[in-house]
Amino acid sequence: MRTKKTWLTMFSSVMLSAVMLAGCGNGNGASNTNASSEGGSSTATAAETTTSFNFYFTGSQNVKDLWDTLVPMFEEKNKEVDVNLVYIPSGTGAQPTYDRIMAAKQAGKGSGDIDLYEDGIAVVSQGIKDGVWSQLSEGDIPNISKVSAQTMKDVENYAVPYRSSAVVLAYDSTKVANPPKTMDELLQWIKANPGQFAYNDPSTGGSGSSFVQTVVYKDLPEEDIHNSDPAVMEKWESGFNTLKELGQYVYGDGIYPKKNQGTLDLLMNGEVSIIPAWSDMVLQQINEGLLPDTVKMQQITPGFNGGPTYLMVNGESDKKEAINQFIDFVLSPEAQEVIVDKMNGFPGIELSNMSQDMQDKFNGVSDGFRTFNIGDLSTEMNKRWQNEVAAQ
Repeated sequence: MRTKKTWLTMFSSVMLSAVMLAGCGNGNGASNTNASSEGGSSTATAAETTTSFNFYFTGSQNVKDLWDTLVPMFEEKNKEVDVNLVYIPSGTGAQPTYDRIMAAKQAGKGSGDIDLYEDGIAVVSQGIKDGVWSQLSEGDIPNISKVSAQTMKDVENYAVPYRSSAVVLAYDSTKVANPPKTMDELLQWIKANPGQFAYNDPSTGGSGSSFVQTVVYKDLPEEDIHNSDPAVMEKWESGFNTLKELGQYVYGDGIYPKKNQGTLDLLMNGEVSIIPAWSDMVLQQINEGLLPDTVKMQQITPGFNGGPTYLMVNGESDKKEAINQFIDFVLSPEAQEVIVDKMNGFPGIELSNMSQDMQDKFNGVSDGFRTFNIGDLSTEMNKRWQNEVAAQ
C-alpha cells in the first residue's frame, strides 16, 4: 500500500482539476438507554440531553471505513450527540430507502427514522422536486461558507458536497506515450486506434455517463452544464451523432461494458489502452495492486464532469440541530483531510480552506475539474443513448 504522500504526489502528476434498505436505528432521540438508574443524577442528565440521529449511507468498504473513522472523531468532541451509522453495502440498491423516506412523509409519520442521507446529484434533484430535503444555511452550518458557491447554487442549498471525484482518462502508458489532452484529440485517437477505447453503459456507472455527457455538451455553452431546462435537449443532436459514429471504433465494435469496473477490467487485462474512469477508483486499485503502475491518468481540457457525493437532511427529521453540528464538523479542514486520505479524491470544501501543505500537494490537481448539474436531463440522455447508440 502506498502512503498518503505517495498517492497525492501521483494524483498531482495527472493534472486533473461517491442507499439503501436497512433496519431502523434508534429514533427516540436519546442514547445511553442502558445506563443504570442508580448511576446518579449526573448520568441521568447526560442521557436525557444526548441526541441520537440515524445516518444512512452506502458505498464500498472504503466509505464505511471513512465514516467509522470520522464519527468517533466527532463524538469525542461533541459528547451530547450520538450518530447512529446505518451502512448499506454498495450494490444493494438506493431506491428502497428513498421510497421509505417518501412513504413516511406522505403518511405523516415523520422521518421514517432516516435523518441524514448520503447520495449523488440525481437523488438530490429528485428530493428537491419531491420536497424531501431541508434547506441548509451558513447560519446553522458555518462551514458551508467553505464550499464552492456555484456547487451550492446548483443544489439550491438543499445538500452539501462532502467529497468529490473526477472522471479522467486512465491509460496504459506502455502503449500510449502521449495521451489525448482535449476531447477533440480523444475522438481522433479513438478513430485512429479501433477497438482500443471503451466506455461503460452510462446508465450503469458514472464514468460512462461522464463520457457521454461531455461529448454531448462539447460544443454547447458552458452555462448549459448547469441547466436542467428540457429545452437544452434540442441542442443534443450533434453530440449524439458523434456517439453513434464512434460505435464502430470502440471496444468490440460497439460493446459497452456494465458498470465502472467493467472498463477498468478491460484496461487491467490489456484489452484496451484508454478508458474514462473515476480517479479515486484508479488510485485505489493501483494502491491495492489490482492495476499495474504503468496505468496513468490525465484530465482533458475542458475536463470531464466530476461527481460530488452529497449529504442531505430529511426535512421531516426533528434532530436538525444535532445533524447540522455533525455536517459542520464534516466540512471542517480537519475532517476533510481524513476524507482526502481515505477516499483518494477531492475535498468537499474549496482547497483554499485547506492547510497550505494540502494545497501544495494538490497543486494542479483540480485543473479542468467541472461539475455538471443537469437534473433529470441525465435520465433522458441515458434513454436516448440506449435507443440511438446502444441499439444500433
